[in-house]
Amino acid sequence: MSIKLGLTGSIGMGKSTTAGFFRDYKVPVWDADAEVKKLYAHAGAAVLPIGELVPDAINEGFVNREVLKAEIAKDEALLTRIEAVLRPLLAASRQQFHTQHKQTPLMVFDIPLLFETDAESWMDYVLVVTAPEEVQRDRVMKRGSMSEALLNTILARQMPDTEKRALADFIFDTSQGMDHTKAEVKALIEALEQEDA
Repeated sequence: MSIKLGLTGSIGMGKSTTAGFFRDYKVPVWDADAEVKKLYAHAGAAVLPIGELVPDAINEGFVNREVLKAEIAKDEALLTRIEAVLRPLLAASRQQFHTQHKQTPLMVFDIPLLFETDAESWMDYVLVVTAPEEVQRDRVMKRGSMSEALLNTILARQMPDTEKRALADFIFDTSQGMDHTKAEVKALIEALEQEDA
């Protein structure tokens, strides 16, 4: 039996870096954000339905994420409609990944909206990555691709960090440094694989 570990945390908390550490240790990782990029790519499954919601966001057969972000900033309700398009497509992709990797002792599902979409009910365990709010905001703003207004819109849609931590089986504070987080990942893999043995 393969253990399904849900990995989540609010924007800027270190999910992608933490997921990368699992990959470094050869644990298969399904990445919701990467799957969305595939769905938005040329001829991706989300292009036509997103085009019906935001025609200006379609550019040469793919979804222009910058246009989409700008439209969401103007109309917060649009995000709910976009999520309704993406949710079943992502669920199908996640199931396919699970089937493909079910012989491995552990697989990770990197899902930013894990609790908000009830995906945690599908997991055996949940790992929440966290960091102090000032570290979170600094990380996000350093990316240079997001305005303060859009960050606030995204944070308003996400479950507060304190609530996520209360629901977690495991919590990693990524502000303690990457070496510390990588060591925590290694220890968790060893503990979960031991449990599966």
